[in-house]
Amino acid sequence: MAITSPKIERALVSVSDKTGLLEFSQGLVAAGVEIYASGGSRKHLEEAGVPVREVAAYTGFPEMMDGRIKTLHPKIHGGILCRRNNPADMAAIAGQGIVPFELVVVNLYPFRETVAKPGVTVDEAIENIDIGGPTLIRAAAKNHAFVTIACSPDQYGAILQQVRSGGVTSPELRRELAGAAFAHTASYDTAIAYYFAELHGGGQPSGLQAPAGDEFPETVQVSLRRSATLRYGENPHQTAAVYAASDAAAGSLLRAKQLHGKELSYNNLLDLDSALAMVRSLPMPSVVVVKHNNPCGAAGAETIGEAVERAWNGDPVSAFGSVLGFNEPVDAVAAEFLADENRFVEAIVAPEFSPEAFQILTTKPKWKANVRLLSLEQMMVPARSEREFRQVSGGMLYQTADNQRDDDALWQAVTDAKATKEQEIDLRLAWSVCRHVKSNAIVLVKDLMVVGVGAGQMSRVDSVEIAIKKAGDRSRGSVLASDAFFPFADSIHRAAEAGVTAVIQPGGSRRDEEVIAACNQHGMAMIFTGHRHFRH
Repeated sequence: MAITSPKIERALVSVSDKTGLLEFSQGLVAAGVEIYASGGSRKHLEEAGVPVREVAAYTGFPEMMDGRIKTLHPKIHGGILCRRNNPADMAAIAGQGIVPFELVVVNLYPFRETVAKPGVTVDEAIENIDIGGPTLIRAAAKNHAFVTIACSPDQYGAILQQVRSGGVTSPELRRELAGAAFAHTASYDTAIAYYFAELHGGGQPSGLQAPAGDEFPETVQVSLRRSATLRYGENPHQTAAVYAASDAAAGSLLRAKQLHGKELSYNNLLDLDSALAMVRSLPMPSVVVVKHNNPCGAAGAETIGEAVERAWNGDPVSAFGSVLGFNEPVDAVAAEFLADENRFVEAIVAPEFSPEAFQILTTKPKWKANVRLLSLEQMMVPARSEREFRQVSGGMLYQTADNQRDDDALWQAVTDAKATKEQEIDLRLAWSVCRHVKSNAIVLVKDLMVVGVGAGQMSRVDSVEIAIKKAGDRSRGSVLASDAFFPFADSIHRAAEAGVTAVIQPGGSRRDEEVIAACNQHGMAMIFTGHRHFRH
């Protein structure tokens, strides 16, 4: 049978988020739509003078169990699910005194917001699991041939425009809204599933776990919610948004509080995430300087003010326009250093900013109005990141995260010369930083300060050359970290020529003996870690 868009004569309203509801309802009433509402929605509209019919009065069944039972009734769902082109359906609802609903306006209890609150109890979480709402949404979406479903205030405008224009909504709009509705309930249920999984130790929800003997589940669900629409993506012609996981850990970047500055960009967020991951792995106090998702400087010192100066001076040219990460509060000394008119910073993430530092950073430099300052109180608590996804054409790659500290008790000194205590300190810093540099990665460190970085080269020896060039004379007496093994001894010879005194690398090459022999030839110490840290 042919389907004709029915005139919207009745709307069922049951919402938790009442944003825009009053204006939307007033527009519907003006267009001749009769509104049925329950609970708080009815009270909200009645208090504003909007004519509304109470759901309980229509069904003849009172709300009960503190609102758990409101719209779960045949007179509601019969009016939503009836097929207007099916005479038997229409006769059935007429015989039971059921009226059809052409518009359903529903959004759900704030489950995500509730469980994100500190100290929330399981009972509080359970009471914010919506039952009637998802049922209404799914019923209306299933019958979208005849029923329009609105589950977000963002959709009110498009619906009202069509109702005012001709009294009906188009099949195209109803189909689009139905798809959004099913996505909405799927995301909602996924958030609940992950909450219960977290109660039992985290991981994938029951039923989505890996089969016995298999590390990866057959099906993976990810629950994300848009937290912001960004000005643009990597480039101005690309659109972008940021989505937050419902179970994001306290140490996650998206848990940080922006204290100052213009909105964060797509690239800012990538660089800040890198800075955060890097600086929390360094000794305290330390500062990292990130540019284009790679560190161009990092240093530890006795004070955070000294650390930021040393980190910046690792590569002051590249540091201009960078993003900084601190693992201790930013103080006035650090802020005064950054406030120099010859320095420019895009964003800073730190546990906190002293009042003096905040005043300096937001008033003194030329870039005061725009610098983004983010505080993350639980910065040194590693974000729970057991899994990583990367998009490829047609799907996703899924891996466990490379976020565990290497056990240096398993490191092997493989050369005649052994690293001194001072060299070991620098080698640990170089190794910690190197895993955050795009492969092929080479990092030079001297006196607990990164002095040269070679990143993203197709040849490892090219990365060595770039790191040495960046370091200049500071390469003499430095130590070198490589994220993967040396396939040839050429990099060792070049490093020795530049004055490098010790090397740390995973080992595992067929030519390890040649590389070890080259180190012995130059009197260099070398450590094998046994772990590769590609950042591909």
